[in-house]
Amino acid sequence: MTSPKADLHRYLQHGRDALLWKLDGLSEYDVRRPLVPTGTNLLGVIKHVASVEAGYFGDTFGRPFPEPLPWFAADAEDNADMWATAEQSREDIVGLYRRVWAHSDATIEALELDSPGRVPWWNPETNTVTLHRILVHMIAETHRHAGHADLVRELIDGAVGMRADATNIPGADPDWSALRDRIEQAARDAAG
Repeated sequence: MTSPKADLHRYLQHGRDALLWKLDGLSEYDVRRPLVPTGTNLLGVIKHVASVEAGYFGDTFGRPFPEPLPWFAADAEDNADMWATAEQSREDIVGLYRRVWAHSDATIEALELDSPGRVPWWNPETNTVTLHRILVHMIAETHRHAGHADLVRELIDGAVGMRADATNIPGADPDWSALRDRIEQAARDAAG
C-alpha cells in the first residue's frame, strides 16, 4: 500500500518523464522549433516547467533552488523561460530539469502534506498553501504542459502518446488520416 504523498509524487514523476520522452530521437532543430503562433516548442516547455517547479517546491517552502535562473531576472526578456537560446543546449535544459527534480524531491521527502508554505507571486489573500496543494498544482501544471508537448511532437513527426511503453493510443497502427477525414466531415455536417 502506498501513501497519499507517494501517490501524488508518482503522478508528478509520470508527467516529468512524459515531457522528457517527447525529446527522444529528435534533432536540435526539432526540439527548439516553434510550431504554433505562440512559439511553443519542446525544449522551451521543459525549461518553463523546470523553472516553475523550482519556484513552487523551493521558494514556496523557504528552500530556494540553489542555481540562478537568469530568465526570471527583473531585466529578462518576457517569456525567456519559454524557449532555449542557441547557447543553451538540450543537455543544459534537461540537466537543469533533473536537478530541479532532485531539489523538489528533497522538499517533498522532508515535508508533510500539511506543511505550510507561501507562494510569493500569488495574491496575498490566497498565497498560503500546503505541500499537498502545491503537489496537486504541479501535477496539473506538468501534465498540462506534457499535453502541449504531445501536440508539438505530433506536429513534428506524428509521434503521439504518454510513454514509450504505454502510449494510451488505441490500436496497433491507427489510420489517422481516415479518422481525421471523418472528424472533418462531421464538423462540416454539423456546421451545415
